[in-house]
Amino acid sequence: MLGRAGSTGGSEVGAGQVAQERTDGANEGGGRTKRKRHTGAARRSKRGGKKEDDYRQWIAANDALTEEDRELIREHIRSLAYKPRFSILMPVYDPPAEYLREAIESVRDQLYEDWELCVVDDASPGAEVREILADYADRDERVRPCFREENGGISACTNTALSMAVGDWIVLMDHDDRLSEHALYLVAERVERCPDAVIVYSDEDKLDEAGQRSSPYFKPDWDYDLFLGQNLINHLGAYRTDQARSVGGFREGFEGAQDWDFALRVLDASPGFSVEHVPFVLYHWRQRPEAFSKASLPRAVDAAQRAVNEHFERTGQSAMAEPSGFSSHLRIKRGLPGERPLVSIVIPTRDGYSLLRACVDGLIQRTDYQPLEIILVDNGSTAEDACALIEDLERRGQARVVRDDGPFNFSRLVNRGVEAAAGSVCVLLNNDIDVIRTDWLDEMVSHVVRPEVGAVGAKLYYANGSLQHGGVILGLGGVAAHAHRGAPGTSPGYMHRLTLTHSLSCVTGACVAVRRDVFQEIGGFDATNLAVSFNDIDFCIRLGQAGYRIIWTPEAELYHYESLSRGPVTATEASRRRNLNEKAFMKSQWPALLPNDPHYNPNLSLKGRGFAMAEVTRATKPWRSDHRATAVGSAVEEVFRGPE
Repeated sequence: MLGRAGSTGGSEVGAGQVAQERTDGANEGGGRTKRKRHTGAARRSKRGGKKEDDYRQWIAANDALTEEDRELIREHIRSLAYKPRFSILMPVYDPPAEYLREAIESVRDQLYEDWELCVVDDASPGAEVREILADYADRDERVRPCFREENGGISACTNTALSMAVGDWIVLMDHDDRLSEHALYLVAERVERCPDAVIVYSDEDKLDEAGQRSSPYFKPDWDYDLFLGQNLINHLGAYRTDQARSVGGFREGFEGAQDWDFALRVLDASPGFSVEHVPFVLYHWRQRPEAFSKASLPRAVDAAQRAVNEHFERTGQSAMAEPSGFSSHLRIKRGLPGERPLVSIVIPTRDGYSLLRACVDGLIQRTDYQPLEIILVDNGSTAEDACALIEDLERRGQARVVRDDGPFNFSRLVNRGVEAAAGSVCVLLNNDIDVIRTDWLDEMVSHVVRPEVGAVGAKLYYANGSLQHGGVILGLGGVAAHAHRGAPGTSPGYMHRLTLTHSLSCVTGACVAVRRDVFQEIGGFDATNLAVSFNDIDFCIRLGQAGYRIIWTPEAELYHYESLSRGPVTATEASRRRNLNEKAFMKSQWPALLPNDPHYNPNLSLKGRGFAMAEVTRATKPWRSDHRATAVGSAVEEVFRGPE
């Protein structure tokens, strides 16, 4: 669905733009092994386009280890108090010989040396695989081959490898992929630092047939909701061996999504454990046309859907996974409580008859959810038509009106509206919002009633059909900015994020659902320091600090006619000074968090519209004692300097 125009809630102007009419004219499935033999010789790939060139430059500047790096890593490994042994599980079925050798060599090249390679041949038809594995076993006792007499498939073959493992942690690896040389070291470092970890995953990229790296996936920190729709863990995925065995390993019948199903069962069996993200590209995934999940996509989607739905059954959640239509990704539909909560829709407003009329009509005539009430917080309307509309809505019992004739302070208006609310759920709504999908409120309420969720944001569109709000990224453009702003309305976004429900640090206050008790617990919007800009950002950050999750859903779609009356936040000298003061407050209030949004990635830029590669990574290199201060200092400087 496409939209009509939008309000910049959530970043430079926050949600604090009460609009009135002007009178002056931002993975494939869970399968791993590619089961058909590659019949063509590896060809040198043609020179890639600008993205490939940019990535090669990024690798050279940020991802290439020097001899000094290697020596520092070895020193750091020697100093680790806990040095886990890793069992790398590699199921094999008739891969190209050169790819198998590259995969094994990438394991043998590990700077962290306490590993074993449990490599299992799943009855490959030729003798070459057996010869290669036997040769490596003779040369390196850590290479432990096993040869199955019958082909059992990826799950059975991986279980054979799991039965051989003697390490503390298992690492899943395909027979034609490669590991970065510091992969096991960085997992070990994270495991020592986070002893409660049960799963560790990393960023990844892809390899073409000539071995050229491309298409990096710079992932967010652990995001349960994103994982339900997309196998975020693959690849690199490392698991505690005891937990892997406790769930019975990999289930046959889930081929194409067996890793996804396995990870879900490990999570279910590991309450109190954490999932840790290492923001380095540690896994290079071979792109081949014979990949299982591409050749058998319908089967992979079915397996993924069954895996997630069984997870919901095991955990007692009223939710259902269904195909999203993008790759093997899933859409998650959550149920509403049997007794639906009253929703109070709080709309600060001033004048703007046609905008308010469209907004209210969308709520009354084109919103499925009931029960709801409309609360208009009128900030001194003087236009006759707007005043008549507000009085008529009040007279008909279609809205309750809170009158506030004080100076414009969006935070105060929102707080007053919530104070007057009778509902246990409040939706803060700009008066320039218009409904697209009639089920928008059902979707938002289905998430906000979850005890762990603090706020839920929506997908908002401009008039020309482009995206106005796909969530908010901290640090982007200075303090915070909208993800994927201006993208085509049909764009899937970075790694399909615009098609998947996921967690964020912030969403715009132009359309956000929050439970009233949580709003009051956090203290509402900051009317003292953030009258207009960034009040929603600050509110969401405080929600996160209190342990609540912020959810953005693409299934709640609305139009947003952006700030049509009050104009830009820097339209006057006084507003410019106020905006600068509010920026300064945010930077002093949240200096460490702004440049380090856990739902973004330190390898992605804080400039422009986001999701481009950062020229210099903000990721901390734990082997360099000087790097933490340097990386954080550079990031803070970038945020405090703001956009160029």
